[in-house]
Amino acid sequence: MSELNDKMNEMLAKSEANAANSEKTFVHPEDIEREVVAPDGSIIKVNPIYDYFSGERPQEEKPRGGIVEKFLNWARAESIWVLGFGTGCGSIEIPPLVTPRYDMFRYGVQMRPTPRQSNAFIISGYLSVKTLKRVIRTYEQMPSPKYVLALGSCTINGGMYYDSYSTINRLDHYLPVDVYIAGCMPRPEALLAGFAKLKQLIKEGKAEKANEYARNFDWYKANQKKIVKDWNMPDYNW
Repeated sequence: MSELNDKMNEMLAKSEANAANSEKTFVHPEDIEREVVAPDGSIIKVNPIYDYFSGERPQEEKPRGGIVEKFLNWARAESIWVLGFGTGCGSIEIPPLVTPRYDMFRYGVQMRPTPRQSNAFIISGYLSVKTLKRVIRTYEQMPSPKYVLALGSCTINGGMYYDSYSTINRLDHYLPVDVYIAGCMPRPEALLAGFAKLKQLIKEGKAEKANEYARNFDWYKANQKKIVKDWNMPDYNW
């Protein structure tokens, strides 16, 4: 037991020394790869950062083509699973969509609680610099094919926040956008029209922005890092 305690104290001291001497990188000190003592007393290596992230770049998924792809696109268009993540003031326009007056369910649109279950991401109005990092991580955790709907003028040119230090302009410099819905803020009817446009693009095989993100990944990532100064996560976040 004393040997085990000595080993644990040695590893703790080494970890504290590494944390004190480490330069500022995207890895926090508590996420550095290290050795730990397992419940059975054995020594194992852990890399906490990869408990949450993957080390693989996104891959372009080629459409199958032909009648099979047309059927798949029809099925995708009729089952839009929206991530419930309110990023800005436009989020207030989303709850009415689930009420009987607008009833988005009849259009094959449903809300989901996690990115792993969703294929549509609504950026609802302004997007703060602080939120951008979370949005990127969330988008990259969504399975392909996936789609982005951008609400309001803030996502196009910054809107009333065009010169703000804490919000971004031009969402399409950081994430690919399939459908823009203009307005400040767009009414629920405009959102339904946006979903109708997205469904049309999917059925026509033109909603391939996830593949565009994979092809131009380095360009998107460089733009993201220009805005997010405390980039404390790996480049590949799914």
